[in-house]
Amino acid sequence: MNRKVVTLGLGYIGLPTSALIATHEISVHGVDISQKVVDTINAGKIHIVEPDLDLAVASAVKSGFLKADTKPVKADTYLVVVPTPFKGNHEPDISYIQVATENILPLLKEGDLYIIESTSPVGTTECMRDFIYTRRPELTDKLYIAYCPERVLPGNVMYELVHNDRVIGGINSASTEKAVAFYKQFVKGELHTTNARTAEMCKLTENSSRDVQIAFANELSLICDKADINVWELIHLANKHPRVNILQPGSGVGGHCIAVDPYFITAEFPREAQIISKAREINNYKAFWCAEKIANTIRDFEVKHNKTPSVALMGLAFKPNIDDLRESPAVYITQKVLQQAKGETYFIVEPNVEEHPYYKITKLEEAIEKADIVALLVAHNEFKDIAINGKVILDFCGVIK
Repeated sequence: MNRKVVTLGLGYIGLPTSALIATHEISVHGVDISQKVVDTINAGKIHIVEPDLDLAVASAVKSGFLKADTKPVKADTYLVVVPTPFKGNHEPDISYIQVATENILPLLKEGDLYIIESTSPVGTTECMRDFIYTRRPELTDKLYIAYCPERVLPGNVMYELVHNDRVIGGINSASTEKAVAFYKQFVKGELHTTNARTAEMCKLTENSSRDVQIAFANELSLICDKADINVWELIHLANKHPRVNILQPGSGVGGHCIAVDPYFITAEFPREAQIISKAREINNYKAFWCAEKIANTIRDFEVKHNKTPSVALMGLAFKPNIDDLRESPAVYITQKVLQQAKGETYFIVEPNVEEHPYYKITKLEEAIEKADIVALLVAHNEFKDIAINGKVILDFCGVIK
């Protein structure tokens, strides 16, 4: 069906998607602005950590069905999988999507399929439709244009790209059907059809819902700390109710989905999105609270022991067992703590990252041996069996049961 696919963006979603499509013997031309990323992929290697991705990329490149470049080429299907950052005050910035679209404008031809997968404010797909047709009026109503958000979990992306259900919304029924036919080639999950605006809002709604649920757990953790109650035991007992399922609290909320997507709603609907806005406030505050808790523990230690402590800050990733630091509350906590440092020795541990541009990464064993205070910021598997006798432990994510 599809002789050639161009993917615009080779990051945490773009590269796995490109590799998956290519393994189905569909020619994929992946585009990224980084020459280093392009060279790495063309060598059959990967620049991000994701289980099984290395094997998929190596196989796809070796077979010749996957090639990376800094410029797009003519194709039949174009997937936009670029970041959507904020301009300021949490206002979504779709300029990356527009630039990617502008780069393929000269290449588009009648009958091509154009799909946005990037998380987008409601109306973005229609906006790009108008942008394309304004610049290429001869193609008006002659392209298939749709929105299909990814909904995968880092650490399990290669499986979930295949098996998760997808929501597909076109600017018209013909576009929806064309996009469904495309995804059927490599997705085994059910493909649910709708319109573009609903598909855009669906992506934002999914992550906003999770953010609200996590905010409830994080708010409970703040209350329980003040009430001298073990929040982990409390949630375990409350979840024995047949209709209660409280999530686990943590050091905040991070990543480029749950910590970001709610703002796409609150920016456009500030008066209506009251609960969503408050959830974002609570989850952001939790990271600030953790940093203050560490600072207070350091002061208490100094008073009690009459010496300056050594502190291990355990984890930088935004969630367990990955190397992704985007929007990570652990990074924020680390920054905040170090800004307030007054002579303490700090050991920063992140088992999924070999080096960091700003922090010296310490081996787990060394940090545990030398630290007086151990602050568990991320529930990495490596942290679950550490020997912590004689240490002051701050467990913000339920590592120690």
